[in-house]
Amino acid sequence: MFDLHRLRLLRELKHRGTLAAVAAALSYAPSSVSQQLSQLEAEVGVPLLEPVGRRVRLTPQAEILVAHTEAVLERLERAEADVAASLADLTGTLRVAAFQTAALALLPAALTALRERHPALRVHVTEMEPEAALPALQARDFDLVVAEEYPGHPRSRPSGLEHEDLLDDPLRLACPAPPSGQGKASRVLAGAGAGAGRPGRAPSRRGMLPGALAEAAWVMEPEGSAARQWAVALCRDSGFEPDVRFESSDLLLHLRLVEQGHAAAFLPDLVWSGQPPTVRLRSLPGGRGSRRLFTSVRVGRSAHPAVLACRDALRRAAAARAAPPRPS
Repeated sequence: MFDLHRLRLLRELKHRGTLAAVAAALSYAPSSVSQQLSQLEAEVGVPLLEPVGRRVRLTPQAEILVAHTEAVLERLERAEADVAASLADLTGTLRVAAFQTAALALLPAALTALRERHPALRVHVTEMEPEAALPALQARDFDLVVAEEYPGHPRSRPSGLEHEDLLDDPLRLACPAPPSGQGKASRVLAGAGAGAGRPGRAPSRRGMLPGALAEAAWVMEPEGSAARQWAVALCRDSGFEPDVRFESSDLLLHLRLVEQGHAAAFLPDLVWSGQPPTVRLRSLPGGRGSRRLFTSVRVGRSAHPAVLACRDALRRAAAARAAPPRPS
């Protein structure tokens, strides 16, 4: 019978990519990981790794072993869930990853509910963007991830994960107030925010963004992110290439730059956390103005009482969230 510990190391290598990353994640020396995998090769009787430059990759036989290891680990997680369900209360640690606005707007209320109902449960929260959090969930670094998906840009759904929709979060154009003495383009840009807070009001130019935004500076999330791809596509569909002068995954920085008149931005309603908006807002073209939030867990972990309790608390927090009041 193959050694399960060594099989798990092989699986870790598949998900993390390098021996050094496996060693760092498991607090081992790289030489120890290499030695354990060499012993597994001897047990199996065939090569499991082959060099590719300075890295290694799994052979087809190693991929077969990893697939079976995933099934074994899923079964063990189901067993752990069954044992937890047989207990009177929840204990242990639940590891959660969430991106910034979800962490700010939803997690505090959800954590309060969990603390009141399950005081012995320890919840460990990490702020992390979905691009990194979902692979980490698959690698078993987390038990639950709160992720997002932008309209027209479906996110890759890794195998072995189960997803549950949480809420639809409207996205709006946030227009900076121009400094005094600016020209016609700046005045038009300020007018782009007219009608803020009224989702039913249609944008100008046959449903596209106002043309004056072509002359505006923009703040957007970093290149390669789903949010950036969505935002640039929306601007291009409106006939201009956005002048992106500021890049950050911190939406609170986006808000500050808009408030100070430095940039235009797309901001989700969750950024307000129920407080009145502090900048001019405008609804986006139909079908393009809402991102979907969802929770993801591993299939074997989905029935664990701690995961069920956390998902329930997040759903309640999402249902109770207040829509941003209309600005005066």
